[in-house]
Amino acid sequence: MAIPLSRARIAFANYSWSSSLSGIQFYPAARGFSSNAVTAQLEKVGFIGLGNMGFHMANNLINAGYKLTVNDIDRSTMRKFSDRGISAVETPFEVAESSDVVITMLPSSSHVSSVYTGEYGLLHGGSQLRPWLFIDSSTIDPYTSRKLSMNISQCLVKESKGNPNSPVMLDAPVSGGVLGAAARTLTFMVGGLEDAYLAAKPLFFAMGKNTVYCGAPGNGVAAKICNNLAMAVSMLGVSEALALGQGLGISASTLTNIFNSSSARCWSSDSYNPVPGIMEGVPSSRSYAGGFSSKLMAKDLMLAKASAEEIHQKCPLTSEALNIYMEMCSRGYESKDFSCVYRHFYSGDDNLQ
Repeated sequence: MAIPLSRARIAFANYSWSSSLSGIQFYPAARGFSSNAVTAQLEKVGFIGLGNMGFHMANNLINAGYKLTVNDIDRSTMRKFSDRGISAVETPFEVAESSDVVITMLPSSSHVSSVYTGEYGLLHGGSQLRPWLFIDSSTIDPYTSRKLSMNISQCLVKESKGNPNSPVMLDAPVSGGVLGAAARTLTFMVGGLEDAYLAAKPLFFAMGKNTVYCGAPGNGVAAKICNNLAMAVSMLGVSEALALGQGLGISASTLTNIFNSSSARCWSSDSYNPVPGIMEGVPSSRSYAGGFSSKLMAKDLMLAKASAEEIHQKCPLTSEALNIYMEMCSRGYESKDFSCVYRHFYSGDDNLQ
């Protein structure tokens, strides 16, 4: 659950922000930063978190010619990189010490906090840091992201060499799932200093095909939470309608054709259909293996629910979607793709012609 936001106004190096029951406001502050001066300082990239998403993102950076140093808690995964001659080190601090830029792709807010501020974490060096840029592509709560951004902005870069004197953090969660990570078609939603975002664009386009600048620190993760809320609700709606249609005697393929040529068309129907036998290459075609797990969807819905409660926003569909995915996890489907709700909550059948 997200930590409650303080009403106190906190000054960032590039923004100051204040929160209240009516929401969060940001105020841009002057800061010397030249994107042209730092664009060249992207060659040495650290990558922490080599799971289903991070593994492909790191590979794409290597394929694009970047010199990587990697770290993960799974030693067997690290060996897949070290066997190819990629530097694999034991701690996040070692990653920071050999990198100009560090990218993190981790499961939760607690993992991100540990990697940044834990023992031998990225900030273990105190106020003097080697990297000038930190990019967190995890999906976490906005409070944690903004707090880290503030802490990083209060440090100094050891050797600026044309970089800003203070390091910068961007929150840059992604949309597109494992398939998008493998195909390099991810969309990055980026919060933080705009000049840093512009300088980091080559990195983003080495891992994906779209970027959207969302504004101040924490806005990237806020956008991702909203995106995944909409994705969860649309998957439930499509699954519910397809299962109902089957019960009323309409085949899933017929109903899918109707959806995709009319007003019900959406990503959950035309690109990620949950019915086995409708589409190839999606989790429903392989017993819901891979993809975006029900456990991660439940986690993101928890973040959305906590954020809504913080600003007193009514979000009843968020709560209902969270209840459904929590039930899916409790019944043993936490590792299955979230589209398995069609089969295991709504009891939908395979496509029957």
